[in-house]
Amino acid sequence: MPDSSQKPTLKGGKHKIFLGYAPGVGKTHAMLEEAHRRSLRGQDVVIGIIEGRHRRPVEELEFGLDRVPPLVIGGKNELDVEAILARKPNVVLVDDLQHTNAPGSVREKRWQDVNVLLGAGIRVLSTVNVQHLESLNDNISDITGIPILDTVPDQMLRDADEVEYVDLTPRALINRLDRGDIFPIEQVGSDIVSFFREGNLSALREIAMREAAWRVDEDVVEYRKEKRIEKPWAAQDRILICISPTRSALRLIRRGWRMGQRMHGEVLAVHVEEGPIGDRERKILEDDFKLAERLGIKTFTLKGELAPVLIEFAKERNVTQLILGHPQRNRFQEILRPAVLTELVKALRTVDILVVATDSPVVAEH
Repeated sequence: MPDSSQKPTLKGGKHKIFLGYAPGVGKTHAMLEEAHRRSLRGQDVVIGIIEGRHRRPVEELEFGLDRVPPLVIGGKNELDVEAILARKPNVVLVDDLQHTNAPGSVREKRWQDVNVLLGAGIRVLSTVNVQHLESLNDNISDITGIPILDTVPDQMLRDADEVEYVDLTPRALINRLDRGDIFPIEQVGSDIVSFFREGNLSALREIAMREAAWRVDEDVVEYRKEKRIEKPWAAQDRILICISPTRSALRLIRRGWRMGQRMHGEVLAVHVEEGPIGDRERKILEDDFKLAERLGIKTFTLKGELAPVLIEFAKERNVTQLILGHPQRNRFQEILRPAVLTELVKALRTVDILVVATDSPVVAEH
C-alpha cells in the first residue's frame, strides 16, 4: 500500500503556516508566541522540533512549553513522529517545513511527517520561507544565484487552514544579521552574505507578499462560493504544457502551474510520443511527470505527429494557454518540415501561445 504521507496534503488536523521571505524575519518567534497563547487557553501544546540555531529570543520563548524529545538519527535531531502520535497533543510545533530528514528516516521530508500528524487529527503550527515553495524554485535561484535544494509542494500552502505572513524590512533584517542575531557571526560566510543582499531580500519579500495576497484572494473566492454571493464562472482558463523528452521541462511546468494559480485555471501537461525513446529521454519524462503530479497537474501521453496531435488535444480540451519550450531545430530540419510553432499558431488562433526559454540551468529536484 502506498504511503499516504507522500501526497502533498492529508487533511484531518488543522494546519497553520507562518510564512516568511528569509531566515530571521521572526517566523519561529511568532509561532512560539501563538503556542503560549494557545497553552494559556488550555490547549495541550508541545514542541515537536525547533530549529532556533541558538537564538536567545527563541530559546527564551521555548520555556514553559512541553517538548517531545527529538529522534536522533545519524547525529541529527529529527521530528519524532511516533512519539508525538503516542503523546496525542492538541497542537504540535514543527519548524522548517522544507527540511530534508537524515538518511535512515521513515520519510524523506519533514512536510511528509506533518501530513502524518495532520492525518491523525493533530493541529500543526509550522514555518517555511517562500524560497522553498516548489514552483518558485527556478525564480528564486535566478534572483539569488543560489540553488534551492529543499522544497515544499505549493499544495501544502494552498491547503493550510491558515497562513500568517511574518514580515521585517530588508534593512532591519541585514542589521540583525550583522549583530549575529540570525547566525553566529563566525558562521556567516560569503554565501550567506550574498543571499542577504538588500536587492535579493527586497525581491524575495515582494514574492512572499504576493503569495500571501494570492492566499487571501483564494479565501475570498471560496467564501463567495460558499455564501452564493457570486455565480460560478461560465468559462475557465485551461493551460496546456507541452513536455519534450529531449530536455527537462521542470521550468515549463513550474511556469505553467503558477499561471494556473493566477488565473484560477486548470493546468494540464502532455507529452506527444512520435516514436521510440531511449533510457535517458524516458528518465527526463519521469522526472517531469513526477513534478507535475506533485503540483496536482494532470498528465497525458499521446502518440502521433506532434503538431496535429497537440492541435486536436488543445481543441478537445478547450485550452486557452499553450506553453512550449524554445524550439531546438537546426536549419536542415526547418527546410524539411514546417516548424511546429508555425503550425500551432495557424491552427489555434484563439489560444495564447507562450514560448519559454529552457536553456537556463535547472536545480536538481529533491
